[in-house]
Amino acid sequence: MSYDPTVLDATVNVLAEAAPDADQTGQFPWAGIRAVHESGLLESTVATRYGGKGAALSDAAYILAALGRGDPSVALISAMTIFTHLGQATKNHWPDDLYRHLLSEAKQRPLLLNAARVEPELGSPARGGLPATLARRTANGWSITGRKRFVTGAYGLTHFLVWAHTDETPARVGTFVVPNGLPGIQVIENWKSLGMRASGSHDVEYIDVEIPGENVLELVDPSVAQQDNRAHAAINLALTAIYLGAAEAAQEAFIRFAHERVPANLGHPIARTERFMTLSGEIDLLVAGARQIIFGALDGNHGDAEIFIRARLIAGRQIREAVQIAVRGIGNPGLNADLGLERHFRDIQSVLIHAPQEDTSISILGRAAFDKWNRAELAQTARGPAVPVLKTA
Repeated sequence: MSYDPTVLDATVNVLAEAAPDADQTGQFPWAGIRAVHESGLLESTVATRYGGKGAALSDAAYILAALGRGDPSVALISAMTIFTHLGQATKNHWPDDLYRHLLSEAKQRPLLLNAARVEPELGSPARGGLPATLARRTANGWSITGRKRFVTGAYGLTHFLVWAHTDETPARVGTFVVPNGLPGIQVIENWKSLGMRASGSHDVEYIDVEIPGENVLELVDPSVAQQDNRAHAAINLALTAIYLGAAEAAQEAFIRFAHERVPANLGHPIARTERFMTLSGEIDLLVAGARQIIFGALDGNHGDAEIFIRARLIAGRQIREAVQIAVRGIGNPGLNADLGLERHFRDIQSVLIHAPQEDTSISILGRAAFDKWNRAELAQTARGPAVPVLKTA
């Protein structure tokens, strides 16, 4: 374990207290982000070679599940930075001086990083395609022009990791590290989602934004620049832990209501009734089962992408259903903002919206099942027909 459970619990309490107001206003959730920063959790996955704690992906998922219980919007914004540090720990693809400079910034303020990849015309790169955003060579570095969609935490990010193609011949594709606040950056406030309102996943437009020449990662030929959904399967499963946390918060709200609600004609809490015991059991089966599925896959330490993809889909569907059961079971009070269950219900709808979406993930599993069958058929053909064994008396 690379984090202090006491510190984590205290941080979650701060997030939970600030979450209702952040949800109502839709403003950047600074109170929660500062709490995550001050706890050191934002840098939990920084590699030990940089003086960090070197948390693994499963550790990050445990942290995100806890933060999700407090405020999933804050957890999602934090996840982008946590995963970025984890990527550097495993791939070492950042220029060393640039990365160390960012870590020095993290000592003074929350360092918030997020990839800006989705575009209005392209949609999600998880479905294939290359960016229209252009990185043009200048005398001192690069000039970035383009528009990105669904940039989580846009207002509070310290750096955008912008996916773009170069104006070179032949062109290359890479990720450009763009500090927030530079001339030419405009956040377009169009995030009006049902849930995850405080995540501030607005569009961002870049018009001739000048950055240094060293602020670029992994410039490659476009032919190898497609997003690999199987390679990101474990990360996507860890992201689902955020919504597991939200479902656990919904479960807690349901249980509290069941114990505090005492109808006059009953004379005791509805938690004692068979109906609510059964509802509680159904919710527990789905939520606790999802936790087992998520962490069972992540702690298994294997490289089978299909296992992670299945776990994400099953767990995501379960926790979405669990919160629906809780809202239906309580009735009108469950839809009232005062109880908190209504907010959890809205937030949980985003659990399987993140790329790759359900249909793409299902297609990956279906293709893998077909490929497995075809390989088995080829192997059988190569061995030839089975030769019967004659038995003698």
